[in-house]
Amino acid sequence: MGKRLIPPEPADIQEIALREALEERYLAYALSTIMHRALPDARDGLKPVHRRVLFAMRQLRLDPGSAFKKSARVVGDVIGKYHPHGDQSVYDALVRLAQEFAQRYPLVDGQGNFGNIDGDNPAAMRYTEARLTEVARLLIDGIDEDAVDFRATYDGSETEPVVLPGAFPNLLANGSQGIAVGMATAIPPHNAAELCDAALFLIDNPNARSKTMLKYVQGPDFPTGGLVVDSRETIAEAYATGRGSFRVRAKWHKEEGGRGVYQIVITEIPWLVQKTRLIEKMAELYNEKKLPLVDEFRDESTEDVRIVIEPKSRAVDAELLMESLFKLTELESRIQLNMNVLSKGKVPKVMGLVEVLREWLDHRREVLVRRSKHRLAQIDHRLEVLGGLLIAYLNLDRVIKIIRNEDEPKPVLIKAFKLTDLQADSILNMRLRNLRKLEEMEIKRENKELKDEKADVEKLIRSEKEQWKTVADQIKKVRDAFGPKTPLGKRRTHFAEAPEHDEAAIEEAMVVREPITIVVSEKGWIRALRGHQTDLSGVTFKTDDAPGFAFHAETTSKCLVFATNGRFYTLDAAKLPGGRGHGEPIRLFIELEQDGEVISVFPYQSGRKFIVASSAGRGFVVAEDDCLANTRKGKQVLNLKGGEKACAIATVEGELVASIGENRKMVIFPLDQVPEMGRGSGVRLQRYKDGDLSDVKTFKAAEGLTWIDTASRAFTLSMKELADWRGNRADAGRLAPKGFPKSNKFGRLPENGKNGEGK
Repeated sequence: MGKRLIPPEPADIQEIALREALEERYLAYALSTIMHRALPDARDGLKPVHRRVLFAMRQLRLDPGSAFKKSARVVGDVIGKYHPHGDQSVYDALVRLAQEFAQRYPLVDGQGNFGNIDGDNPAAMRYTEARLTEVARLLIDGIDEDAVDFRATYDGSETEPVVLPGAFPNLLANGSQGIAVGMATAIPPHNAAELCDAALFLIDNPNARSKTMLKYVQGPDFPTGGLVVDSRETIAEAYATGRGSFRVRAKWHKEEGGRGVYQIVITEIPWLVQKTRLIEKMAELYNEKKLPLVDEFRDESTEDVRIVIEPKSRAVDAELLMESLFKLTELESRIQLNMNVLSKGKVPKVMGLVEVLREWLDHRREVLVRRSKHRLAQIDHRLEVLGGLLIAYLNLDRVIKIIRNEDEPKPVLIKAFKLTDLQADSILNMRLRNLRKLEEMEIKRENKELKDEKADVEKLIRSEKEQWKTVADQIKKVRDAFGPKTPLGKRRTHFAEAPEHDEAAIEEAMVVREPITIVVSEKGWIRALRGHQTDLSGVTFKTDDAPGFAFHAETTSKCLVFATNGRFYTLDAAKLPGGRGHGEPIRLFIELEQDGEVISVFPYQSGRKFIVASSAGRGFVVAEDDCLANTRKGKQVLNLKGGEKACAIATVEGELVASIGENRKMVIFPLDQVPEMGRGSGVRLQRYKDGDLSDVKTFKAAEGLTWIDTASRAFTLSMKELADWRGNRADAGRLAPKGFPKSNKFGRLPENGKNGEGK
């Protein structure tokens, strides 16, 4: 057998703790994602991939007005020179910059199929063509004049700009969306003219607050239009903190027909909502009968959005119909605002409106100073050349003689006329045609103009006031180019107050209103039978189960559940299982503890009051409206102490209260001795030496006290017959009247839950 070869151990192996290695590598990954992928730079509003796309297009001379080039050519240059990632991801970024429904001010002028608002995919990059727009030109303008820093590309063979000069307020004007590691950004688009006005105000008032800026920046301005229905206070708060959201609704109007018939036409939908997906969702809701007010809808869109909705009848309230659609579909969308951006291109930070504009203005000033210094260097260079040329013209014959006679004329010229190296080269490179007499006059004129310009540039570089004045002039030109009277600059998104509608009316509008009978078994299984059933003898239950509660309701009703934990739960009748089978456990709809039990289930009726009581005999009166719960966890109404349970509930129907305990002692006292509360432990209703409370009931003195026996027979005692049991709250009472049920319960009339507590 051959020998097993054991590889030698490398000498440079180092041990490192796994935790430290993971922390270091994950942090490096997180920083890379934040800095080089997901978050935009506050100065030019661009992520690296978008910046590289625009720069590559500039290098290909795809300026506005020039011929288009294939998108594949652009993508090839981007991934080959600047962005070593997948070609599809780069093309997707380029496509988004060209989509008029996604970008408020497109940076790429696309020719071909670049997708549409329906959500259709763009054509492949080999079929589409692209060039820069005027907005992109503004962002890049001055990049060849030392306006920004450059850095080496990933392979060191090229250089790329760290940031673009950004003469356009791109961050807010076009917005940005991105998810990094541990943070995200979400900036909706805004109106460029409004941003320019706000920036001009900020130049004059450096200490201005975000709230003041709302005079100029009203809110987002989406490329697809729509209506923002938030209050001014909400918008102001979002811009002040840099975090918030905007409720955006579709824009619609009524088109009247003959005989009072009308149809609703939707002409604008919220930003980033795909129209096809919206229509599909509406069709799904329609098939599920969740749009009972809608008779028909169709998409009649061509280049413009036009979705037509026909109501069931002319009596349908159009606003209520639309409110139901806003609640169920993406016709109302919530657009997030999270202005998490890279400050100075380095530090991720959530900024308010003023901070973002200040960052852009400071960048514009820095670009201005750098371009001015670059121009000053060009002027000095040209003045130096012109100085040499003037010397040559003044000594033309001698210069020509030196050039003709000397083998190396350059050093001789420098020595003879005290020229610089640059001036000597300029004279030697001068063409013979420039020796005409008029050229001397042109040089003198140019020399004078450059000296005047140099004085102006030097004055600008020295004066911060002049710099801000120049920045303001540049911003005014951008504002005029994208003003409210221009097709691209005209505001598309407007503002409105959302109409106030009763929530119950909206909920009702979303469900077909049909009569149902809700049945709850003793073990807590619930179901909804169609129609108002009067005979429930045919309703079957599980082998070890029996009837519990049954009452009439409608599919639009809400049901209240009172449990032994003192909580009230709210059920939506439309969401209850149908009558086939045995239903479903009520615990699937509410968060009820395992040891908790249902005391009562009944339909919600606004305006009623209940008396609730615990096993310890404490209770109080509570309004039914205070018992509605918004979550599955329910609403705590009756506070319980150790070992206690809620055990009784009765509708307030009179001025007297009857209370009976497990010891079969009963007391009757005035209802006004029991306080009304929204939540609490209550007061003592009846005193016990042993045992707990069994049941309570309210009744009218004129009608007497009625109880129901096990055979469903009703017995009533008048106030004269009840004289021995009259007393006050917290009395012990005396043994119940002869014939009172052994269950110690007053019972409820079997009228399918009359007053909400039928059993």
